[in-house]
Amino acid sequence: MKKFLDDNFLLSNETAKRLYNDYAKQMPIIDYHCHLSPQEIYENKTFKNITEAWLYGDHYKWRVMRANGVEEKYVTGGEGASDYDRFLEWARTVPETIGNALYHWSHLELQRFFGVYDLISEKTAPAIWEKVNAQLSGEGFGARDLIKKSNVRVICTTDDPTDSLEYHIKIKELPDFDVDVLPSFRPDKGLEINRATYLPWIDKLGEVYGEKIGSYDTLLAALESRIRFFHSIGGKVSDHALDYVAYADTTKEEAAAIFEKALQGNGVTLEEEMKYKTYTLVFMGKLYAELGWSMQFHINAHRNNNTRMFNQIGPDTGFDTINDNPVAYPIVKLLDALDAEDKLPKTILYSLNPKDNYVLGSIIGAFQGGGIPGKVQLGAAWWFLDTIDGMLAQMKALANLGLLSRFVGMLTDSRSFLSYTRHEYFRRLLCDMIGQWVESGEAPDDMEMLGRMVQNISFNNANQYFGFGK
Repeated sequence: MKKFLDDNFLLSNETAKRLYNDYAKQMPIIDYHCHLSPQEIYENKTFKNITEAWLYGDHYKWRVMRANGVEEKYVTGGEGASDYDRFLEWARTVPETIGNALYHWSHLELQRFFGVYDLISEKTAPAIWEKVNAQLSGEGFGARDLIKKSNVRVICTTDDPTDSLEYHIKIKELPDFDVDVLPSFRPDKGLEINRATYLPWIDKLGEVYGEKIGSYDTLLAALESRIRFFHSIGGKVSDHALDYVAYADTTKEEAAAIFEKALQGNGVTLEEEMKYKTYTLVFMGKLYAELGWSMQFHINAHRNNNTRMFNQIGPDTGFDTINDNPVAYPIVKLLDALDAEDKLPKTILYSLNPKDNYVLGSIIGAFQGGGIPGKVQLGAAWWFLDTIDGMLAQMKALANLGLLSRFVGMLTDSRSFLSYTRHEYFRRLLCDMIGQWVESGEAPDDMEMLGRMVQNISFNNANQYFGFGK
């Protein structure tokens, strides 16, 4: 019987142990998609206790706490719920999460950041509370400290086009912090033409751009201006939440008429929405290609499903699910619209639905080229798929259909400064999978070749693909 979370955790064979310890373990981290706050990084945010570091804003934990019967006030915070009470409820929940990645993540974070090897439970909660809080109150546990301890080289945050990026600029001026914190262009509010947030966002974009946006031409000009501004600050990636992938043949004139309709406060039809999104996405995609950016599509989330809880505590609180919209036709048409003019940027396709792995894995093979290794990528397993089964399924689909060796690897997609252990989790699974291939005779016992592959997937591929090393 193996010891829980020992040095060979998830490494089931000797080849895997060698690959991880000799090649993967020491590689730096590139977190090319996350939701960390640039302001908190700049200010080197400190945490008053483990609850603030662990439970504030973590909808992964919130979901399982609710499933364990924990009252909402202890989940998201409320009157009469102290931080200790909230931590205690989480500690009572953790033993019930065996089989869930949260069980591993939580213990890995305690071990790697705080040297605490106790199993989390109601019984051990008081001691863990004291041990971790004593460290958090001392030196070396601010946000930047945690980033440096994790051997992170690059962080790409998620930023609205209207953002001033002031904290990205300030971070560059820090004398003792050599991690690149770069913005990602996330224009979702400018695409969701039927949402209540659309017109207020258009007004805000106009303020930032310096001209009221009264026409579609002005909107496109403003978007281009902001993309180029992000580029000037070091931005190299865009990110789009495409809960469904929209594609409809259209013209600029049609898109302009639809924009005018929305600007007047009139709702647009689903077909009109798709036309507007298509033309606007293609317009931005061409700019990304010109600038050498990478375009990310996060597909098939179904958000804010619980209306009652949305009205009480808002979005991003643990009530999103996997969606099952079709992806093959619209993704192919969208990529082809850009490729037809030889203006398809480097692109990463993620789906929250595992049924799409083979669909997207085959689609990326139809749009490779331009002398760019892995130009179009099958994105890492994310959110609900950020699990042992989810990561292995994504990597095996990529390996079966294309080139696992050119994969740009893992990201955190996280709001937590403690989540970098997920890269370790991923690397251990990667090494174990390849190790099993070697042990069964499916891959050669060539440690130089396989070790290089593991290091490339862990760091080098992303560094080259996004151009971070330039």
